[in-house]
Amino acid sequence: MSENREEIQEQIKVQGDLVRKLKAAKESKEKIDEEVAKLLALKAKLNENEPAAPLKFTLKTPKGTRDYAPEQMTLRQSVLNTIVSVFKKHGADTIDTPVFELKEVLTGKYGEDSKLIYDLKDQGGEILSMRYDLTVPLARYLAMNKVSNIKRYHIAKVYRRDNPAMTKGRYREFYQCDFDIAGTYDPMLPDAECVKVVSEILSSLDIGAFVIKLNHRKLLDGMFEACGVPAEKFRTICSAVDKLDKSPWEDVKKEMIDEKGLDDATANKIGEYVRLNGGEELVDKLLTDEKLKKVKSAVAGLEDMKLLLKYCKIFNVMHQVRFDLSLARGLDYYTGVIYEAVLLNQEKKRKKDEETEIGSVAGGGRYDNLVGMFDSKGKQVPCVGVSIGVERVFAIIEAKNAANKTKIRTSEIQIFVASAHKGLHEKRLEILSKLWDGGIKAEHSYKSNPKLLAQLQYCEEQQIPFALVLGDSELERGVIKLRDVVTRKEEEIPLDNLVEAIKWRLSNKGYN
Repeated sequence: MSENREEIQEQIKVQGDLVRKLKAAKESKEKIDEEVAKLLALKAKLNENEPAAPLKFTLKTPKGTRDYAPEQMTLRQSVLNTIVSVFKKHGADTIDTPVFELKEVLTGKYGEDSKLIYDLKDQGGEILSMRYDLTVPLARYLAMNKVSNIKRYHIAKVYRRDNPAMTKGRYREFYQCDFDIAGTYDPMLPDAECVKVVSEILSSLDIGAFVIKLNHRKLLDGMFEACGVPAEKFRTICSAVDKLDKSPWEDVKKEMIDEKGLDDATANKIGEYVRLNGGEELVDKLLTDEKLKKVKSAVAGLEDMKLLLKYCKIFNVMHQVRFDLSLARGLDYYTGVIYEAVLLNQEKKRKKDEETEIGSVAGGGRYDNLVGMFDSKGKQVPCVGVSIGVERVFAIIEAKNAANKTKIRTSEIQIFVASAHKGLHEKRLEILSKLWDGGIKAEHSYKSNPKLLAQLQYCEEQQIPFALVLGDSELERGVIKLRDVVTRKEEEIPLDNLVEAIKWRLSNKGYN
């Protein structure tokens, strides 16, 4: 091999010299290309004899992403199933959209957060970006397909070029679970149902006490106008107010003055409002506020809030709802009611513990003008929706399971087909086929002659409820032993009625 290698290297040197001479002599392009091809073939031949180079980098997932083990995927699927069941209970259909969109579809829809969009290199003449959320793709879908009424849910991954905080459930790649109602309906009826959907989901997931904050974009704009904020600064000031859930008022005020260019007096006026929260009594109080009464958008927002809270009372969710003027949600496309659900312990003094830092677990709002931005005739389709922050929900439940040392069953296997001695692996296959054909979830050892104790230990480790234990004497009598893995009690079941007998026992145990 070494002689061949040295010989090839010498040929490469000679061939390289020839190519250089031809280029210097300005030979025809065809002749040079021919000799270059020979040189490349020699180099390829040399590389064939090269040993495979070891990996010279650390294997890891990209920053802000993670792998999910079977236990974690089982937990995630359980959470998603709970969420989907609520969506379906409210009559939602599901759709899907591409993981990337034309960049121009996403541009200008997210305010200051637009800097977090992942752009892709030019592929076939199209400038593309990874989807930032599921709302803008929905609006594009509605406009493109001329859909004017839909109640839809969408569960899919989105991508944000953010600074990740993995322990807080904030990633660069993560799932969103969206529920939206599109169409022209009477005021606050769809909006109130979105609040009810969030309440049902968070209650079903049992992640602790929570509050659903409510505010209104028209009220915010009216409040800014009443306080003397120039109209062109409404969005940027709204973005600053949106940070009040993470930063104290003094820091937000400093940003308004130093970075956004507001004067101290205007900032102080805003501070008087954004620190207010309550219920119907706060709406009534603000409706009599002399500054707000003069601003049409503020009054319209307050009237909507009054009606929304009335419907929330009918839906029996008022104990979970709070009208909060600090809620801003900085995305540019919101036009009406806005929502955010947070765990109650986040509302207390912020202690530096893991659970406190989990963050909000749902958010959304009304966006009546977004679809019209994509329609060639500017046709508007009013929309309202909410998104469940499932990654944070997963983080909470994972932390609880770890603290309680909860073991999650990752498999749905109902029956393990075991053999008591040698020479029964073909009979196991026959039994397995019957169980699978009968719709029973079953498995066995992939060894021809496994030890019975090892098989039964596997059943206990995997929390498989039943084991079928095959033995020659039982098979000769046309029966088979069924073993309850937990109680270790055994009974004989006739082979000719095997599937029906097992289904009956599974049903009695709640494993159907």
